[in-house]
Amino acid sequence: MKNILLPFLFVFISVAVFAQQTPPPAQQVLKEATEQASKEKKHVFIMFHASWCGWCHKMDDAMNDPSIRHLFDKNYVIRHITVQERGEKVANENPGGMELLTQYHGDDEGIPFWLIFGPDGKLVANSRMKNQSGELHNIGCPGQPDEIEYFLSILKSTSNMTARDLLAVKERFSKFTARN
Repeated sequence: MKNILLPFLFVFISVAVFAQQTPPPAQQVLKEATEQASKEKKHVFIMFHASWCGWCHKMDDAMNDPSIRHLFDKNYVIRHITVQERGEKVANENPGGMELLTQYHGDDEGIPFWLIFGPDGKLVANSRMKNQSGELHNIGCPGQPDEIEYFLSILKSTSNMTARDLLAVKERFSKFTARN
């Protein structure tokens, strides 16, 4: 009897572990974040990213810096949607992530690409800024002074951050400019 149950138990556990590792669909991530944001009277900050993306890691590092993390946590429900992975890491992508990215015109923009939704689920801002010729382009992780100013204008219009809070965000993101 043990010989029959052992392989069955192994298969059952393997399937359960695999099922737990499958990322949730992008639409589910957005829906759950919007529901939470509605309850907490916050906005939703969705960031499309990939494990190989250096600027995605820089954006996460900046937003999670202890000097400003509380400002983002207080104002946003932040979620990541994994897209554009390579090789064996493709399995880490959120199903429907590229479709959602395409829906919001980010599929040809590079990553990180971010969207901000109101607590009602309506898109209110994204990481596309007009350049000097009037064309939209993705700022991703804001690292240049004009990109940082655009990012701050979005934060100002979608959060309760004070002028002092925004200055702290500016100082943290300006570290990218100082190093380049």
